[in-house]
Amino acid sequence: MGKVRSSRLLEMVITYLVLGLVAVGMLLPLVWLVSTSFKSPAENIFAFPPQWWPQSPTLANFRTVWETNPFGQYLWNSTLVAGLTVLLNLLTSALAAYPLARLDFRGRDTIFALVLATIMIPFQIVMIPLYILAVQLGLRNTYLGIIFPAIASAFGIFLLRQAFQGVPKELEEAARLDGCSELGLWWFVMIPAIRPALVTLAIFVFIGAWSDFLWPLIVLDQQELYTLPIGVATLAGTFSLDWRLIAAGSVISIVPVLIVFLILQRYIMPSQASSGLKG
Repeated sequence: MGKVRSSRLLEMVITYLVLGLVAVGMLLPLVWLVSTSFKSPAENIFAFPPQWWPQSPTLANFRTVWETNPFGQYLWNSTLVAGLTVLLNLLTSALAAYPLARLDFRGRDTIFALVLATIMIPFQIVMIPLYILAVQLGLRNTYLGIIFPAIASAFGIFLLRQAFQGVPKELEEAARLDGCSELGLWWFVMIPAIRPALVTLAIFVFIGAWSDFLWPLIVLDQQELYTLPIGVATLAGTFSLDWRLIAAGSVISIVPVLIVFLILQRYIMPSQASSGLKG
C-alpha cells in the first residue's frame, strides 16, 4: 500500500514539474516582452544572460508610441471590430446550432457534416475569393469588410451544437407545455442554459478578431482604419526596429485581451442553471 502511495506521489510530482516547466517556457517570451517595453535606451535588451528586470524602468517608450502614432484610433478600431465580430458570431452560431442539435429534419446530419468539413479548409485558400467578394460588395476599407469573414464559424456552430445537445429534455418539454414558441424556446430557455459555452466561444472569437493581422492587412489601406496588429507592425518601419518601442506597442495590444479574459473566465464554469437544476 505504501509503495502504491509513493508511486502515485512521485507520478504527481513529475507531472506538476513538467507542467511547471512548460508554463515557464511559455511565459518567458511574454516576460521578456514586458521587460523590454520598460527599458531605457541605455540598457542592452539582447544581453546574455537576459536581464529580466529593467535597471531604470521608464514609461517613455509607451509615451513615444502613443504620441507619435494614432494608437488611440487603432485601439478603438480593434475594440469595435472585435466586439461586433463576437456579437454577430454568437448570434449566427447559436441560430445555426440550435436546429442542428434539437430539431429533427431530413438531412440534418449531412448539413452538420458539411459545416464541420469547412474547418479543414485553410483560410489562405478562401482568402482571394473573400477579397474579391469584399471588393464587389464595396466593403474594402470599411469596418464591415474586416468583420464579415468571421460573422459565422464552423467551430462556433460545432461548439454550441454540443452545448445545446447537453440541455435536459425536460426544460424543453416544460417550455413547450407553457406555449413557448420555437424562437422563444431558443431565446428564453436554451440560450441561458448554454451560457458557459457562449462565453467560451466569445473569448475564442474575441482573441481571434483582436489578433487577426492577415485579413485586415489585405482589406485595408487607410491608416485611420488600421487595427492594433497592423499598427504594431508599422512601428518596425517608423522606428527602424527599435525593439523597446515595438515591445511597448505589443504590450498595449495585449493588455485588453488579458482584461477581457480575466473578466469572463469566471463565467466559463458550468452553473446549476446551465445543467437544468435551477429554474
